[in-house]
Amino acid sequence: MHEATEQHAKFHLDIEGRLVDWNEDAITTEQIINLGGWDPSQGAILIDKDNVEHTLQPGQVVDLQPGMGFAKKVHFKRG
Repeated sequence: MHEATEQHAKFHLDIEGRLVDWNEDAITTEQIINLGGWDPSQGAILIDKDNVEHTLQPGQVVDLQPGMGFAKKVHFKRG
């Protein structure tokens, strides 16, 4: 009998509350934005396992670890 082999993603990225499978040990800011489907001008932030936010720079490479999440950068302007 032939056993089917299942492929599991290395990481399940939380991008704005949506889980995305990712099979690499690292991801760039641009890849995060592309997966999130938002405009690059909005930037991106990394939210670590301690819920601390880190603004990502264009071209930055993030070494993935359990408990990370990503979101659009929120901008505030004076009204």
